[in-house]
Order: sequence, then C-alpha cells, then structure tokens
Amino acid sequence: MSDAAQPTAAEVRAAAEAVKTALDRHLAAVERRSGEDDPAVYEAFNELAVAAESYDELLYDRYDEVTPFEIPAAEDALPPYTGPEEPSALSVLIRRDYAVAEPQRLLAHAQRIEAADDEGSGSSDASGTVHGALGLLFGEYEPDEIASRHKEFGLEEGDSTLWVTASDEPAEPGEWLEAPFEEVDPAQVVCRFDVSAVFDEDPDDEVDDLDEPDGIDDLEDGPVPALDTDR
Repeated sequence: MSDAAQPTAAEVRAAAEAVKTALDRHLAAVERRSGEDDPAVYEAFNELAVAAESYDELLYDRYDEVTPFEIPAAEDALPPYTGPEEPSALSVLIRRDYAVAEPQRLLAHAQRIEAADDEGSGSSDASGTVHGALGLLFGEYEPDEIASRHKEFGLEEGDSTLWVTASDEPAEPGEWLEAPFEEVDPAQVVCRFDVSAVFDEDPDDEVDDLDEPDGIDDLEDGPVPALDTDR
C-alpha cells in the first residue's frame, strides 16, 4: 500500500475509540439481557465485531501491527433462535467433504465390492472409474461408516458441519426431496457442530481424525451438502 493510501493516525485513533464505545455497548447489553437469545446482545456483538475488524485493518495498514484478539465476523454468527420453544419435529442437515487422496485404493475397494456382489453379472465396469467407485462405495456403506473408515477407502477428510433445525410439524412425505436444503432458516437452528482445519491451534500440525458428534443416526441417502458456514 502506498503512503498516500495509508490511513492517518487520527483515523486509527478514531477506530480505537469506536471499539471502546462498542465494548461499552456490548457489556451494557449483556448486563440487561432478557434471555439467552436476546436480540440486543446479538446486535451489540455484531457492532463490536465490525468495529474491531475495522480497527485491526487500520492498525495494520498504518503501523504494521495487529490486535491480540479475534472476534468472528458478524456474518459468521447464527441469528437469534426464533423457532418453536417446544419443537415437535426436527431436521438434521449434514455436509462432509472428502478429497480422493488415493484413487487406486478407492478403485481396489470398489472392485472387491463388485466382486462380492452375488447378483452381479461380472460384466459391469463401474469399479473401473473414480465416479463409479464412489457410487459403489456409498451404495454399500452407510455415510457414518465411511466417515469412520475414510482412510481405508483412499479418502482424505475435509471440513464437516452438522445443523439441527426445529419445526412445529414434520414435513409431508416427499415434500422437500427435490430441493432438500433450499429453505433452511438459520434462525431455527437449535445447535450446530463444525469441524475444520481452520480451528487448529497450529496449522502445521497434522490434523487428527475427526469425530462425529454423539447421537447421530445413519442417514439413508448419503452425505448431502448442507450450509457452508461455520461458527
């Protein structure tokens, strides 16, 4: 950045004062909160996040320094819960990402599945392509089993997220199958679980095997993408 484009010392000072003001407003909102999902606290949190991010950027541009704290961006936070207090139905939205790290291992496993199929004619070549091998793999095993054995299948685990949303009534059979995640309302999310390498304290360390949250039943149709957000 050129000297002409750098913020002035006064602009940095003003941004620092804005952070102080936002901190005071956030503390006051917390002290007056009316419940766990008080919208005033949520709004004050977002204002603090914006002010802190602006100060951090100006401080770095002017002095090549950063702040010792990090506040998640406002758009990364879920809005206050507005769903039913006593839900009578719920939906579990899940996404797991994998990289095909060892194609030959994947193909070999798919060939074993194909060979063990008593009903197969032996003429299918589905196991000869990565696309076909993936179809055989997810047709043979439940998604939770693939998640626990991904290395065995030549897959490398990436980010994953699970959202639990609440509703008043169960959906009608077949109602959402054409677009299963089109009308997800973040304000009805009861809880979520995110796993990502970006949360590691040391990015140079090898990522440990990722455990799925307890209490998740097998899904019949495989790991269908949900929402690409993290908290």
